[in-house]
Amino acid sequence: MILEKEYIRERAVMYARKYALVRNPLFYSFAGIGGNCTNFVSQCVLAGSCVMNFTPVYGWYYLSTNRRSASWTGVDYFYNFMIYNEGVGPYGRDAAVEEAMIGDVIQLQNSDGVFYHTLIISKIENGEIYICANSNDALDRPLSSYNYASFRLIHIMGVRYDTSFLFDCFEYLYSPPIPEAVTENPPESVNNAQSPTGETQNEVGNGAQNEGTPQNTGE
Repeated sequence: MILEKEYIRERAVMYARKYALVRNPLFYSFAGIGGNCTNFVSQCVLAGSCVMNFTPVYGWYYLSTNRRSASWTGVDYFYNFMIYNEGVGPYGRDAAVEEAMIGDVIQLQNSDGVFYHTLIISKIENGEIYICANSNDALDRPLSSYNYASFRLIHIMGVRYDTSFLFDCFEYLYSPPIPEAVTENPPESVNNAQSPTGETQNEVGNGAQNEGTPQNTGE
């Protein structure tokens, strides 16, 4: 049975602030090979939802470097999943900036019309939106300090989950039972605790879409 639950924004922001400047050893870092921004934001959204979607090709999941969906690390793929997802996992909608809330996601667009950078909202204060990000790393950075042509706001509305598998992953993600946060890449074999036991996962090659080359990070 598929039910819905709340997206816990405070958890997403707690995770974002802890891992904005370091890397969680549960996840590979794609910094320098396309960018780590969407990978990081996917981790934050997972911290607030604790539900992945293992649908082959079109789902949203991470098991290891080579066993992840394109939507986990790709800017446009992430957007398409969140906006059009009708299955399990988090889902959202396009929203105006006036509707922004902490834990929502912003994607920056350049003058060529390409969306190239994914950020998570960590604070809204006196009308200013602050974000956390990877590649380039940012902790509570004002959105107004970025150089971009436009942006889109993904408002996370909630989370759908299968009652046969419900796991509160937050403590595991936030303080993994392996060495503390590192700045280098974790082992390839590290699997996310969210994976349902006994379920065969589909490998989607590298599953990556360009997040924007290092010179295209909105700086």
